[in-house]
Amino acid sequence: MTGHRRQPGRSPDADGHRGALGLLGAVVAVLAVLAWLGAGVAAAAPFIAPFTTTDTLASTVPANGDQNPYGIVTVPSSVGRLQRGDILVSNFNDQGPTSMGLPTTGGLQGRGTTIVQFDADGSHPRLFAQLDPAGFPGGVGLTTALAALPNGYVVVGSMPTTDGTFATATAGALIVLDPSGRVAGTISGPPIDGPWDMTSTSTGAQTTLLVTNVLGGTLAASPNVVHGGTVVRIRMITLPGRVPRVFDERVVVAGFPERTDPGAVVVGPTGVAVDRRGTLYVADSVADRIAVIPHALVSPVAVTGGGRTLTAGGQLNDPLGMTLAPNGDILTVNGADGRIVETTPAGDQVAHATIDSGNGTGAGDLFGLTVAPGGSGVLFVDDFDNTLRLFH
Repeated sequence: MTGHRRQPGRSPDADGHRGALGLLGAVVAVLAVLAWLGAGVAAAAPFIAPFTTTDTLASTVPANGDQNPYGIVTVPSSVGRLQRGDILVSNFNDQGPTSMGLPTTGGLQGRGTTIVQFDADGSHPRLFAQLDPAGFPGGVGLTTALAALPNGYVVVGSMPTTDGTFATATAGALIVLDPSGRVAGTISGPPIDGPWDMTSTSTGAQTTLLVTNVLGGTLAASPNVVHGGTVVRIRMITLPGRVPRVFDERVVVAGFPERTDPGAVVVGPTGVAVDRRGTLYVADSVADRIAVIPHALVSPVAVTGGGRTLTAGGQLNDPLGMTLAPNGDILTVNGADGRIVETTPAGDQVAHATIDSGNGTGAGDLFGLTVAPGGSGVLFVDDFDNTLRLFH
């Protein structure tokens, strides 16, 4: 029987003792790194923490008098009339009746037909597109759903009405515009049903749209809540110089609460954002919460119940517009006051600020928002005085 051979110059337990010390050292090193990372995370300030000032950059009202700016997006690449960094804003209301050439009301909802273009600094407002309502069933009423694609095409949601009320609202469509602002096509029919807001993400020649819809279920002209709101995922091929081509379209989240509202036609899931991991965030306006849906870019089946709640209540007060901050936090603006709220991906509401109080409370003033170039602030539209503004 062969015995265990000792290595020269070592005690029988030397290897085990040194191994234990090595393991202990490794554990200490890992804990030190984790402590350092944790300290860094704890020390990181919220994105909006340094911002204290709101400036008005320009009017969003074009020559035809359209009002109620809803959607806002930053152009990702220079194509045709669009330059990288340009800002596009969509209008939901028309000018309304006039007397002696002047508007007598704030305009009718669901009848806005224009997208206004600005330079990256908010200057030089000019018309990017004006759509002819006669060319679309039910007309045109451009919503917060607005996306600028990498090949220069623009997609905008339309939920038209004929008299500014829910009674005449139709399912609408997504309208595709070329880089010169001309209509290149539409995306309509189920599952599109009242496209209300939208975000996009692109990889190579493929772009994915994520669109909230607010006319599903058994909505009626009453304050009763139904749970028919959805998010639709639309996959497109977006080659340079070619009209985007849809190759997949499906509901990825269902069951959001929604209700009609005389001040906004309908209230339902609005702001939407997706991070680099494919995690989807949705502003659930009726429930005063932010929903989270992992793997939304690849999931083959729809999540029900409006997804999992990331955060609810607190500073959220009818959250509408949404975008992601450079640090990965979720930025939302409230429909019931003039406040912006910053929430971490862990669900902590870490900062808030009043960015608009034009009507005394800011209620009903805020919809779309986006991060300013270089992370220098937050660009947003102000419905109260129809302006593009910067919080910085």
